[in-house]
Amino acid sequence: MKALLVFTLLQSAYIQPLNAFNNDLPPERTFNLILLELEHEIAEIRTSYQQEYKTLGLAIAEVRQNMLMAKTTTALVKLIYRKDHLLELLDITKQTEYADISKVRYLKGLQLIRLLYEKMLSLDHHFEAVTTFSEMSAMANPNNFEVFNEVKGILKQQQKKSNFDLPNLLGDNIYTSIVHSMVSLFNSGQSRKEKEAAIKDIECILDFTLNMHQDLNTIYFETAFLKSSSDGLLAGLEELFRAYTLPIGYQNSLEKCRSIDDWDALKEALNQYLNKMQSAILDPSKSDQAFKLQVNLEFSIDRLLQFIAQYNNFIDQGAKFYQKFAIMLSSYENEALCRGQIPGEFEVLKQKITNSIDKFNNAYKPAEINGSKLKEVLYGINEFD
Repeated sequence: MKALLVFTLLQSAYIQPLNAFNNDLPPERTFNLILLELEHEIAEIRTSYQQEYKTLGLAIAEVRQNMLMAKTTTALVKLIYRKDHLLELLDITKQTEYADISKVRYLKGLQLIRLLYEKMLSLDHHFEAVTTFSEMSAMANPNNFEVFNEVKGILKQQQKKSNFDLPNLLGDNIYTSIVHSMVSLFNSGQSRKEKEAAIKDIECILDFTLNMHQDLNTIYFETAFLKSSSDGLLAGLEELFRAYTLPIGYQNSLEKCRSIDDWDALKEALNQYLNKMQSAILDPSKSDQAFKLQVNLEFSIDRLLQFIAQYNNFIDQGAKFYQKFAIMLSSYENEALCRGQIPGEFEVLKQKITNSIDKFNNAYKPAEINGSKLKEVLYGINEFD
């Protein structure tokens, strides 16, 4: 009876829930969906054990009642043996239920890691697409505008008589170039009307670059900082995957696992690990080994939760950065007046920033794992149990 009961328990605990781990991760998968599935599967596991607990509990209560009424030593010894036997089955049942919950949490953890990895790769592409240094430089420096260079060219021709010009280094600098050009313009031999026309041609360019030069540079360098932080977070996720799969003997990196679609091999490694844990649970002499094998799974899940907290913080930080960028870009007061003269890339950048805010608040942001959800994922228990 014991062997049949234990086999039935372990069959439901270790084989069926593996179907929760699919090779394909559909694009519509979300953090909330995975967590809801986790909650549902844990509830199903508990339900599946309720009848067994009830049966064992009634049997143990009956044996204890019979022990009180035993009339002979032989009958009492048999009842004691029967009680110990039932208590052993109850302990194995508890271990298999707990191990089953740990396994489902581990599998859902793998799904969360895969989803996080896809989001981190999207973030990497996102930062590369938002802006480049050359784009910022083109917008922030008047020397990159044709109309400004035309005025400089006219002034340069007149400066040949005085044999004075800025060296290339200072000539490319936004501030020295503007100051030198304005001084040269006012000191040129052009008529007042010609000077006013020249100023009219470049006033929006000068106003825009002087007002936005620092802000545009700030946006570039802070975006570069976010990109660097994202790279560090991605490296942390790859290290997490290595530590997460190390207990089950899987050797490939997260990048390689994804590139060669090696999820079947990963699942097979987990199957072998679970079979080993199953054997240890069935053998009373290996109780310490069974506990250690299960703790390895539990510790991996704890590390995943710590990483999710880091990811959440980074996404919150990124959203605030881009909200600040949006305020900085909207601070240019003469945009309407100079429309058509300032670079079209400026409007494109504003749209990219707006889209980025939306992505950080929606596409990249995971579900908040706290409160009852944290208990469910971290300990496999529900606050209403």
